[in-house]
Amino acid sequence: MITAFPFSAIVGQADMKRAMILTAIDPGLGGVLVFGDRGTGKSTAVRALAALLPPIRQVAGCPVNSERAEDCPDWAALDSHEITERPTPVIDLPLGVTEDRVTGALDIERALTRGEKAFEPGLLARANRGYLYVDEVNLLEDHIVDLLLDVAQSGTNIVEREGLSVRHPARFVLVGSGNPEEGELRPQLLDRFGLSVEVRSPADIEERVEVIRRRHAYETDTTAFMERWGTEDARERDAILAARAALAQTGTPEAILTDCARLSVALGTDGLRGELTLLRAARALAAYDGAAQVAPVHLRTVAPLALSHRLRRDPLDEAGSGARVARAMAEVLG
Repeated sequence: MITAFPFSAIVGQADMKRAMILTAIDPGLGGVLVFGDRGTGKSTAVRALAALLPPIRQVAGCPVNSERAEDCPDWAALDSHEITERPTPVIDLPLGVTEDRVTGALDIERALTRGEKAFEPGLLARANRGYLYVDEVNLLEDHIVDLLLDVAQSGTNIVEREGLSVRHPARFVLVGSGNPEEGELRPQLLDRFGLSVEVRSPADIEERVEVIRRRHAYETDTTAFMERWGTEDARERDAILAARAALAQTGTPEAILTDCARLSVALGTDGLRGELTLLRAARALAAYDGAAQVAPVHLRTVAPLALSHRLRRDPLDEAGSGARVARAMAEVLG
């Protein structure tokens, strides 16, 4: 079994790591879209974070990873109700995947051999309570992306076809990555992702050397490397779990609500999804920082993650989305 690279050992990419941590604290944020150069640690970060999190408890053999037997779907036909532990699931969704493979469909083998109408679960069932990772999401067919985002938001997968009527829980963090040179997502789909990050290959020589040094150490003596970074990962895990516990009690002053709305209006974002996501991300960051309530500094930190990908294109403004968000923050927050 290949050991995941330690999350704490990833060099740089602070925004990407912060976005991943925020979704681990509040999975309801709506997933993360990571656009940037190849080889910048996008898939490594997803697997590293999942490996860092504590294992999930589930009923043995439950196809949707349910923690309690009563939550496991009727069609699962469990052999026992034994509770086991397993790592947080990370499911890869390949390009060219069919809708049946994603949502599940009629089990043809059982239908032909036994004459039974049974459901064969898909990738959404396996990803429940974990992560669904889509590399090159901008090359995925739009109807599949629509489906993934709908299910990620509702938390339930519903299959109505071939005489089947099946529903099961499908609560997962959707992480999409891609290279903008190979095509962009439609604005309607961009808006549905909770957070967005742009990553670049490091330009600093020392940083690049450190990436090489750590990767070489990981590959040549994995055990020693994991021991070296195990303490850091344990500290990160404890901080995430503490933030999860504190999230519900994190206060939200009225002034923060006003600032969220003013930022969205200043940037011209459509609908209300932008400020709702901005507030959730700021609350998660405040809980992670151990703050009793959300402060403007939390809004400043997460606003580029929550709003940059929701901006309308302005042909008269040559500044990038990050610069536009920074300008709006200066106007609104001072």
